[in-house]
Amino acid sequence: MERRTSSLDMMFTLWVKGDLRAVQKVDLTLPSTAPTRSNEPPVEATLGRDVDSAGIGDDDWTELQRNLEASLPVYDRVNRFGTLGFDQRWRRGVRALIPPSSKVLEVGCGPGTFAEAIEGCEVTCLDPIPAMLDAARARVNGARAARGEEEATFVEATAEDMPFEEDSFDVVCCLFSFRDFHDKPKGLAEILRVLKPGGQLIILDAAKLNFVHGWFGWLWMKLWMGTYARVVCGKRDHPWRWLAKTYAGFGTSKQYRNMLVETGFTEVRSRLLFPGMATRWHGSK
Repeated sequence: MERRTSSLDMMFTLWVKGDLRAVQKVDLTLPSTAPTRSNEPPVEATLGRDVDSAGIGDDDWTELQRNLEASLPVYDRVNRFGTLGFDQRWRRGVRALIPPSSKVLEVGCGPGTFAEAIEGCEVTCLDPIPAMLDAARARVNGARAARGEEEATFVEATAEDMPFEEDSFDVVCCLFSFRDFHDKPKGLAEILRVLKPGGQLIILDAAKLNFVHGWFGWLWMKLWMGTYARVVCGKRDHPWRWLAKTYAGFGTSKQYRNMLVETGFTEVRSRLLFPGMATRWHGSK
């Protein structure tokens, strides 16, 4: 039998900074065409097991992409709520580190939240999800046109297999996408390959200082963000359940500093921006 697609056409309200925003209509769909047998174990019982600090297994990664695509209608709002609005400040902090006139690649651009405000640079946005690229294209190019800048370039690909020549970019950024890499060591090696000599990698993601600390971060993701996402989506099987799964498998700040060094990056350092929610890593080629 064919697996049914989960679909929700609902009305919801969102309270932000004391203002009651207009009621908005949201369609949250988990696209699926993959066949499944009626005697297979429940998805919850089989998925999420193959997620660790180095990468995500094939089946889990496919399921993660489906959930990320389904999150698109309320992607920014749930993230803003979950980070108490600090995500905007963290993104501005990364943009401030990009030298003027740089050739910039964002790996895992999502709907263009970060790239739309990069000014005075040549921008390339990469994402494996076509729907994310479509949303980013309209958003980023709209903002760039308003500033009188040339359009950005959009590429459908994964971090592990990027269709660029060596030494192509001055800066590579990964904002809340590194956690979702299929194979983190391979993705970092690809980033190092496409960076120009002297170029820099900037990663922003929700790492933990240690695994005890990570347990509290997991509770935050599971209860705070998860509860809100469940209200927005109107069901338990909402896309943000995968955020808690990938966070649980994500490593510590030190692990990824070591991974950057082992890949070949120099001048590697990290900075804690918010416990359990945001760490920023830097590495140079």
